[in-house]
Amino acid sequence: MPGGQQPQKHYGITSAISLAPPREIDHLYTKKLCDAMKPFGVFEDEEELNHRLAVLGKLNNLVKEWIAEISELKNLPPSAISCVGGKIFTFGSYRLGVHTKGADIDALCVAPRHVERTDFFQSFFEKLKQHEEIKDLRAVEDAFVPVIKFKFDGIEIDLLFARLALQSIPDNLDLRGDSILKNLDIRCIRSLNGCRVTDEILYLVPNKENFRLTLRAIKLWAKREPDLSFLKMWNTCRGIYSNILGFLGGVSWAMLVARTCQLYPNAVAATLVHKFFLVFSKWSWPNPVLLKQPEDSNLNLPVWDPRVNPSDRYHLMPIITPAYPQQNSTYNVSTSTRTIMTEEFKHGLSVTDEILQGKAEWPKLFEPPSFFQKYKHYIVLTASASTEENHLEWIGLVESKIRVLVGNLERNEFITLAHVNSQSFPGFKETTENDFVSMWFIGIIFKKVENAESVNIDLTFDIQSFTDTVYRQANNINMLKDGMKIEATHVKKKQLHQYLPPELVQRKKRVRISLQLWFSCSDLFLFFYSEHYLNFSLCSAEPPGKAKPASPPPASTSTTTVLSEDVTPSATSSPKEEPNGLINGAPAKRPHSPTQEEAAKRHKDVKELLPQPVEFSRDDSFKGLCNYFMFLAAGLE
Repeated sequence: MPGGQQPQKHYGITSAISLAPPREIDHLYTKKLCDAMKPFGVFEDEEELNHRLAVLGKLNNLVKEWIAEISELKNLPPSAISCVGGKIFTFGSYRLGVHTKGADIDALCVAPRHVERTDFFQSFFEKLKQHEEIKDLRAVEDAFVPVIKFKFDGIEIDLLFARLALQSIPDNLDLRGDSILKNLDIRCIRSLNGCRVTDEILYLVPNKENFRLTLRAIKLWAKREPDLSFLKMWNTCRGIYSNILGFLGGVSWAMLVARTCQLYPNAVAATLVHKFFLVFSKWSWPNPVLLKQPEDSNLNLPVWDPRVNPSDRYHLMPIITPAYPQQNSTYNVSTSTRTIMTEEFKHGLSVTDEILQGKAEWPKLFEPPSFFQKYKHYIVLTASASTEENHLEWIGLVESKIRVLVGNLERNEFITLAHVNSQSFPGFKETTENDFVSMWFIGIIFKKVENAESVNIDLTFDIQSFTDTVYRQANNINMLKDGMKIEATHVKKKQLHQYLPPELVQRKKRVRISLQLWFSCSDLFLFFYSEHYLNFSLCSAEPPGKAKPASPPPASTSTTTVLSEDVTPSATSSPKEEPNGLINGAPAKRPHSPTQEEAAKRHKDVKELLPQPVEFSRDDSFKGLCNYFMFLAAGLE
């Protein structure tokens, strides 16, 4: 190459879109991005980070001790016991370097071939139970990926297990090689998958630090995050971080960010966040997102391949893991959730456009959505149980099946979209016999029906089939206990205050207040102008399309579905209010013209809002007076 430059390393399955280096202003925007994220607790301090390292070190030593003890019980020679090894690997957000304050750690215990899975869930479980720093210990042996969960000195850990076909486990073991999967059972392969995918993602990005900072920003934008104010867990950012509900999980977001980094290998985080929204707001789904060309390791493991597997052809938003066996990490995505995420990508692009043009600041990107003002109709799904332990089990199962309900609603001919809020909310004990209640909210958009006075839409079958699925699953795994219930209620937006605090359901009135101020200022201007210059009064107008405040609906208007009862929301046609005060295409009626006394009263009311006393005289110019009132209306928004 000219000048002796080395060709840049090629990342991903295509060439880069841009190799442009960052400008000074890009570094400035990146610093501002970091500052905007700090209040959300996305960065751990040095003390917290060292605490995690210390806990993982202790856990690694416990694993080595336990494997040595098991080896002795199984009559291995002392020479073999001394080097049998064992190791803790991490994966997920901690391994990627993007974990937040208080986040859990996903970890994997890797053992040699003579240590059985039953040993892990019996003798190692007992060893953990005896450790004084370990609390809340529980084993989930029958899960799709079996796991032991616990708190170690205050840090939550989910620990998986994998037995390799090796005599010993050295400290420098690399899990990326496909040969390590030979002669393993499917549960061990699943357990190894998290570590292998995480390591492969880090290997495939051009700059790890730029990737990590960008991923932190995207996760904060997408994920539910605790608010530091009185609302605490109820606040969310965009509410699209949940694999179980049909959105994207952590590994999927990481792969999308990694692909963006491959396409813009020299860009810094601020630019990458903007390019992320640019790329995926225009992505042609269901074309898959791939970080590398899939490889066949001849181990006869099932991989994602729509050419071979007919079911893979129906995946709506495929994002393919880079480690063998390649899988689609987004098989839960539905038509509704893909539509919602695509709209959020477009919104993110619009906001970051404004930020990089200097018209907005980074905190605007992390503003929560207006979910409870967005839709006219909602389904409130309630899960309740009589004890706290039963409730935790029950809501876990119900939440894992909500996407079944969303799918049922999507197939209803009268429903365009079903949007489940990823956050669950505590329910009111007064509404159920049980003491432990959780609620989920699903926003519904009904199709517009032409030439219909009213349409009754029966959701009984959709909800009935969902509840049947949940109860049947609970029976199959012997979970169903007395007091476990599901209820579904159709409500309108104006009824949400019966279920949620007012801070969540009330829309901010900023725009309407601004209009009111403008028209009040217009009246004041007209009063002064007519009094001092023209000596006649002019008509004024109030904000167009001003709505009357809605009265709270009576509790009896709610239709509750408990298995066999009907939910029949009706979509009634009503005069449509359009922008600029038009109703069904006709101009809105103007109110009566105020008298001079009324205008004087408005002047008195507005004058109380002025930042300082203002005197007007007949010598004030018309232009200056006009400019002043325009400035006042804009400044008091």
